Amino acid sequence: MIIQVIAAAVGTIAFALLFGVPRKYYMTCGVIGGTGWFLYLFMTKRMGMTAVEATFIATVIVVLMSRFSAVKERCPATIFSVPGIFPLIPGGGIYWTAHYIVLNQYNMAMESGIEAVKAAFALVLGIIVVFELPQKIFKIHMKEKG
Repeated sequence: MIIQVIAAAVGTIAFALLFGVPRKYYMTCGVIGGTGWFLYLFMTKRMGMTAVEATFIATVIVVLMSRFSAVKERCPATIFSVPGIFPLIPGGGIYWTAHYIVLNQYNMAMESGIEAVKAAFALVLGIIVVFELPQKIFKIHMKEKG
């Protein structure tokens, strides 16, 4: 599990590089992405949640961390949220869907495709939920600490 979390953090930093995030934010992006993947793994492996439920909750935490980091660093939240959700994107489900289609296993393709779409919707819903919170919440929190 530790190796997967480190790989997720490194992958998030690599995606931040491709996304054009300033170098001083790489570590924060890596921590956010690694945390999101850790939560996803923990909830699916240890708590028995479905991938969709875990994706939603991990996305909410990633975007919350992104918004707090954005206020702290005085920069847009997308600098942290876009790379941070990278490990949670259901790429494996999309791959397996295509794989099963090529093998003419349409029932398996449909099953994995629906799960991938549900996970993608959970990701979007998690982002929307947190971005609907008023900015005041994040600024007040930083004033109390600052």
